[in-house]
Amino acid sequence: MACDNTHEHIAPAINPEDSLPFMTSHGISNLISDSGVISYKIVAEDWDIYTTTPQKWTFLKGLFLEKFDTTFHVEWHVQADTAYCHDNRIWELRGRVVILNREGTLFRSEELFWDMNEHKMWSNLFMRIDKPDSEQQLEGNRFRSNEEMTDYHITSSSGFTPVSESDNEQPTPAAPTEETAKKDSVVVRAPNKPIPSSIHRQ
Repeated sequence: MACDNTHEHIAPAINPEDSLPFMTSHGISNLISDSGVISYKIVAEDWDIYTTTPQKWTFLKGLFLEKFDTTFHVEWHVQADTAYCHDNRIWELRGRVVILNREGTLFRSEELFWDMNEHKMWSNLFMRIDKPDSEQQLEGNRFRSNEEMTDYHITSSSGFTPVSESDNEQPTPAAPTEETAKKDSVVVRAPNKPIPSSIHRQ
Protein backbone atom coordinates (compact mmCIF):
# COMPACT_ATOMS: atom_id res chain seq x y z
CA MET A 1 0.00 0.00 0.00
CA ALA A 2 1.20 3.51 -0.77
CA CYS A 3 2.18 5.77 2.12
CA ASP A 4 -0.48 8.21 3.19
CA ASN A 5 1.08 11.70 3.27
CA THR A 6 -2.15 13.48 4.07
CA HIS A 7 -1.46 16.54 6.27
CA GLU A 8 -4.18 17.76 8.56
CA HIS A 9 -4.36 21.52 8.96
CA ILE A 10 -4.88 21.86 12.70
CA ALA A 11 -4.63 25.20 14.43
CA PRO A 12 -2.27 25.42 17.43
CA ALA A 13 -3.66 25.34 20.94
CA ILE A 14 -5.28 28.54 22.08
CA ASN A 15 -3.11 30.61 24.36
CA PRO A 16 -5.12 31.86 27.35
CA GLU A 17 -3.74 35.34 26.67
CA ASP A 18 -5.38 35.23 23.22
CA SER A 19 -8.80 34.30 24.54
CA LEU A 20 -11.74 36.52 23.82
CA PRO A 21 -13.53 38.16 26.76
CA PHE A 22 -16.35 36.18 28.31
CA MET A 23 -18.46 39.35 28.43
CA THR A 24 -18.13 42.86 26.99
CA SER A 25 -20.23 45.77 28.21
CA HIS A 26 -20.46 49.25 26.71
CA GLY A 27 -21.39 52.51 28.42
CA ILE A 28 -21.64 51.16 31.94
CA SER A 29 -22.35 52.74 35.31
CA ASN A 30 -22.31 49.99 37.90
CA LEU A 31 -22.37 49.71 41.70
CA ILE A 32 -20.26 46.96 43.28
CA SER A 33 -20.85 45.58 46.76
CA ASP A 34 -18.36 44.16 49.23
CA SER A 35 -19.76 41.76 51.85
CA GLY A 36 -23.26 42.90 50.93
CA VAL A 37 -22.48 46.63 51.31
CA ILE A 38 -22.20 48.94 48.31
CA SER A 39 -18.57 50.03 48.29
CA TYR A 40 -17.66 51.08 44.73
CA LYS A 41 -19.06 52.73 41.65
CA ILE A 42 -17.58 52.09 38.21
CA VAL A 43 -18.19 54.26 35.15
CA ALA A 44 -16.54 53.19 31.89
CA GLU A 45 -17.07 53.22 28.15
CA ASP A 46 -16.00 49.58 27.68
CA TRP A 47 -15.66 46.77 30.23
CA ASP A 48 -14.22 43.39 29.19
CA ILE A 49 -14.39 40.43 31.58
CA TYR A 50 -12.03 37.47 31.04
CA THR A 51 -12.62 34.13 32.77
CA THR A 52 -9.03 32.99 32.38
CA THR A 53 -6.96 32.01 35.40
CA PRO A 54 -6.47 34.41 37.05
CA GLN A 55 -9.56 36.33 36.05
CA LYS A 56 -9.11 39.78 34.59
CA TRP A 57 -11.17 42.88 33.93
CA THR A 58 -9.96 45.42 31.37
CA PHE A 59 -11.05 49.01 30.80
CA LEU A 60 -9.14 49.97 27.67
CA LYS A 61 -11.06 53.21 27.02
CA GLY A 62 -10.77 54.70 30.49
CA LEU A 63 -12.23 54.27 33.94
CA PHE A 64 -13.85 56.39 36.64
CA LEU A 65 -14.04 54.71 40.05
CA GLU A 66 -15.49 55.92 43.35
CA LYS A 67 -14.94 54.29 46.74
CA PHE A 68 -17.53 54.72 49.52
CA ASP A 69 -17.17 54.40 53.27
CA THR A 70 -19.69 52.64 55.52
CA THR A 71 -21.91 55.75 55.57
CA PHE A 72 -21.88 55.95 51.74
CA HIS A 73 -19.73 59.07 51.64
CA VAL A 74 -17.08 59.17 48.91
CA GLU A 75 -13.62 58.43 50.36
CA TRP A 76 -11.88 59.12 47.07
CA HIS A 77 -12.38 58.87 43.34
CA VAL A 78 -9.90 58.03 40.60
CA GLN A 79 -9.85 58.29 36.83
CA ALA A 80 -7.36 56.72 34.43
CA ASP A 81 -6.86 56.29 30.68
CA THR A 82 -6.54 52.50 31.01
CA ALA A 83 -7.27 50.13 33.89
CA TYR A 84 -6.96 46.43 34.67
CA CYS A 85 -8.25 44.41 37.61
CA HIS A 86 -6.36 41.13 38.17
CA ASP A 87 -8.07 38.26 39.97
CA ASN A 88 -10.68 40.63 41.46
CA ARG A 89 -7.99 41.87 43.83
CA ILE A 90 -5.22 44.03 42.34
CA TRP A 91 -6.01 47.11 40.28
CA GLU A 92 -3.51 48.45 37.77
CA LEU A 93 -4.14 52.00 36.51
CA ARG A 94 -2.19 53.44 33.59
CA GLY A 95 -1.96 56.65 31.60
CA ARG A 96 -3.21 59.88 33.13
CA VAL A 97 -4.07 58.72 36.64
CA VAL A 98 -5.73 61.31 38.89
CA ILE A 99 -7.00 60.67 42.44
CA LEU A 100 -8.87 63.09 44.69
CA ASN A 101 -9.36 62.08 48.35
CA ARG A 102 -12.00 63.40 50.75
CA GLU A 103 -9.53 65.96 52.17
CA GLY A 104 -9.21 67.60 48.74
CA THR A 105 -5.64 66.38 48.13
CA LEU A 106 -4.94 65.70 44.45
CA PHE A 107 -2.59 62.91 43.31
CA ARG A 108 -1.28 62.67 39.73
CA SER A 109 0.84 59.93 38.17
CA GLU A 110 1.12 57.66 35.12
CA GLU A 111 0.86 54.48 37.19
CA LEU A 112 -0.95 53.32 40.30
CA PHE A 113 -1.51 49.89 41.86
CA TRP A 114 -4.15 49.09 44.47
CA ASP A 115 -4.31 45.85 46.47
CA MET A 116 -7.87 45.53 47.76
CA ASN A 117 -6.99 42.71 50.19
CA GLU A 118 -3.94 44.39 51.71
CA HIS A 119 -5.61 47.85 51.58
CA LYS A 120 -2.48 49.44 50.09
CA MET A 121 -1.66 51.66 47.11
CA TRP A 122 1.69 52.23 45.45
CA SER A 123 3.46 53.56 42.38
CA ASN A 124 7.05 53.33 41.17
CA LEU A 125 6.78 56.23 38.75
CA PHE A 126 6.75 59.99 39.25
CA MET A 127 3.98 61.22 41.55
CA ARG A 128 2.78 64.78 42.15
CA ILE A 129 0.65 65.73 45.16
CA ASP A 130 -1.25 69.04 45.43
CA LYS A 131 -3.05 70.34 48.51
CA PRO A 132 -5.35 73.13 47.29
CA ASP A 133 -6.30 74.30 50.79
CA SER A 134 -2.69 75.16 51.68
CA GLU A 135 -1.25 75.41 48.13
CA GLN A 136 1.44 72.91 49.11
CA GLN A 137 3.03 70.77 46.39
CA LEU A 138 5.06 67.60 46.74
CA GLU A 139 6.57 65.37 44.06
CA GLY A 140 8.87 62.37 43.90
CA ASN A 141 9.09 58.65 43.13
CA ARG A 142 8.18 55.35 44.82
CA PHE A 143 4.85 56.39 46.29
CA ARG A 144 3.31 54.30 49.09
CA SER A 145 -0.06 54.91 50.77
CA ASN A 146 -2.88 53.40 52.74
CA GLU A 147 -6.17 52.67 50.99
CA GLU A 148 -7.77 55.94 52.10
CA MET A 149 -4.92 57.98 50.54
CA THR A 150 -4.45 59.87 53.81
CA ASP A 151 -1.24 58.29 55.18
CA TYR A 152 1.43 58.24 52.48
CA HIS A 153 5.14 58.71 51.90
CA ILE A 154 7.28 59.30 48.83
CA THR A 155 11.03 59.02 48.19
CA SER A 156 13.35 61.42 46.34
CA SER A 157 10.79 64.08 47.15
CA SER A 158 10.82 67.81 46.58
CA GLY A 159 8.21 70.55 46.88
CA PHE A 160 7.34 73.93 48.28
CA THR A 161 5.05 75.57 50.82
CA PRO A 162 3.99 79.19 50.20
CA VAL A 163 4.59 81.60 53.09
CA SER A 164 2.66 84.88 53.32
CA GLU A 165 4.34 88.15 54.27
CA SER A 166 2.47 88.20 57.56
CA ASP A 167 4.22 84.95 58.51
CA ASN A 168 7.68 86.41 58.01
CA GLU A 169 9.55 87.09 61.21
CA GLN A 170 9.72 90.79 61.97
CA PRO A 171 13.11 92.16 63.03
CA THR A 172 13.45 92.75 66.75
CA PRO A 173 14.02 96.46 67.49
CA ALA A 174 17.28 97.37 69.22
CA ALA A 175 17.12 98.20 72.91
CA PRO A 176 16.88 101.98 73.42
CA THR A 177 20.01 103.73 74.62
CA GLU A 178 20.00 106.41 77.30
CA GLU A 179 20.20 109.14 74.64
CA THR A 180 17.28 107.81 72.60
CA ALA A 181 15.23 107.34 75.76
CA LYS A 182 15.77 110.99 76.66
CA LYS A 183 14.84 112.07 73.13
CA ASP A 184 11.65 110.02 73.17
CA SER A 185 10.70 111.42 76.55
CA VAL A 186 11.10 114.97 75.30
CA VAL A 187 9.01 114.34 72.16
CA VAL A 188 6.01 112.78 73.85
CA ARG A 189 5.78 115.03 76.90
CA ALA A 190 2.83 117.40 77.16
CA PRO A 191 3.53 121.05 76.22
CA ASN A 192 4.47 123.50 79.00
CA LYS A 193 5.07 120.61 81.35
CA PRO A 194 8.43 120.70 83.14
CA ILE A 195 10.87 118.01 82.18
CA PRO A 196 11.62 115.60 85.01
CA SER A 197 14.91 116.29 86.62
CA SER A 198 16.06 112.74 85.98
CA ILE A 199 16.42 113.43 82.22
CA HIS A 200 17.53 117.12 82.30
CA ARG A 201 20.37 117.65 79.91
CA GLN A 202 23.51 119.51 80.91
